[in-house]
Amino acid sequence: MKKSLFLLVLCVFTCTSLQAQFFLSQAERDSINRLSRENHANMMEQLGITELRPGRNPNPPTTTPPNYDESKANPCPELPDILTTKAGKKVTNAKTWWEVRRPEILEDFEREVYGRLPDNIPAVSWSVEIEDQEWVRRIPVVAKKLVGHVDNSSYPEIEVNINMMLVVPTNVEGPVPVLMMFGRPSFPAPAQPSQEDMSRLNASFKEMMIQHDPKMKAIFDKYPAYEPVTRLPGPNFFAPLPEGDLPSTEQLLAAGWGYATIEPSSIQADNSAGLTSGIIGLTNKGQARKPDQWGSLRAWAWGAARGLDYLETDKLVDATKVGIEGVSRYGKAALVTLAFEPRFATSLVGSSGKGGATLHRRIYGEAVENLTGVGESHWMAGNYLKYGAAKSSFGSKTGCDLPVDSHELIALCAPRPVFISYGIPEKGDAHWLDQKGSYMATVAAGAVYKLLGKKDIGVSNDYLKEEMPPYNTDMLDGDLAWRQHDGGHTDWPNMKFFIPWANRELGY
Repeated sequence: MKKSLFLLVLCVFTCTSLQAQFFLSQAERDSINRLSRENHANMMEQLGITELRPGRNPNPPTTTPPNYDESKANPCPELPDILTTKAGKKVTNAKTWWEVRRPEILEDFEREVYGRLPDNIPAVSWSVEIEDQEWVRRIPVVAKKLVGHVDNSSYPEIEVNINMMLVVPTNVEGPVPVLMMFGRPSFPAPAQPSQEDMSRLNASFKEMMIQHDPKMKAIFDKYPAYEPVTRLPGPNFFAPLPEGDLPSTEQLLAAGWGYATIEPSSIQADNSAGLTSGIIGLTNKGQARKPDQWGSLRAWAWGAARGLDYLETDKLVDATKVGIEGVSRYGKAALVTLAFEPRFATSLVGSSGKGGATLHRRIYGEAVENLTGVGESHWMAGNYLKYGAAKSSFGSKTGCDLPVDSHELIALCAPRPVFISYGIPEKGDAHWLDQKGSYMATVAAGAVYKLLGKKDIGVSNDYLKEEMPPYNTDMLDGDLAWRQHDGGHTDWPNMKFFIPWANRELGY
């Protein structure tokens, strides 16, 4: 017991500047892979699918390479008409959009793409575990570590606790806008003990080490001024700012914004093995999901909405000006969040690819068949697997059979402002993401923004003719925005453009 305590304290005091790394054992990885295959096979059986087409593999050598030939990318170039109802009537006014067409699109996305939320989702109760007054460079902030406990009284075997960190500047008059970001929560700059407290910590630490190993006393006697635990340097108010862009969170704080980091894996696991645990497993009492039930993207979006529930109660936050941000799979989640949760005011959607802003029916880079495979199908509703089916009780289907596409997902966010962000393949934002497919979707979605009296990216809505502009072209004059920066798989280079754009859009 004493040895364990000693090792714990040693780690705390000597590894504070290192990020903890957690590695799964081979046995744990094998277990996750096995359960993922089993849950995937269960869904195929429920749907009557006997064979799925394989996903594209970007790593040679491969028998299923991705397509990067634009002449082959659009097998069904005509997208579902965003402004024609299922009854064939043209949508010419906002009333018809809100009462008829938007509910139709929402229903298709819920049933076929992202899944429905169950009726029995339990309540979430939030608590502030730690509140810390900190300095981020020259900016005073309050940082709150928050936990949202999901009521599991109906099924105690599964516990869900949502982790979130809220960081708000205190040098501006509040309440302030907040950008919620999918990621790993952490304190930005934990307050350090005073010199007096640090001396006490060192005295106790030396005493503990000597108790563990009496030979340590001779070493400490030899170096009497040595302090095993050193105080990290505080903020230097006179130091020049580093060259280049500050981290996104620091840019937000400098602009008078707060940010909240919410941990997706504390809501729902990012694998098919986890579909019988997390919030999806809790509502299903540990059983397999049905074909029209939610996947991880919709679950993460639900968790973000519960985080917003807390933010609405915090007097430091202007809850009418809360945005949602994410990159890659979390970019998909950010767009899904804004589409389904009307209380979010805006979104920065970074490099979201297939399942996010990129058109499903385009065959360029990542394909629908990747999203229907074992590794990614947990993001989607079970019904989405139908569109990767090669053999089944209903025949074969492809992305061209989807009743909706991503231009309509973006349109569900209207009239709220949306910023679609990408980088360039040369810097790591790979062709796999199909930037052009996202641009086409953004162009097409603009028709709804115009219908609702808002501005789109400033081009026609002819997605087949409009050419994607060169990178670093600002298309930021409207409520719908597009910018491809010259960096990699991140939205960091676009943060300095997002903030003034969002300030204008939200009136901050």
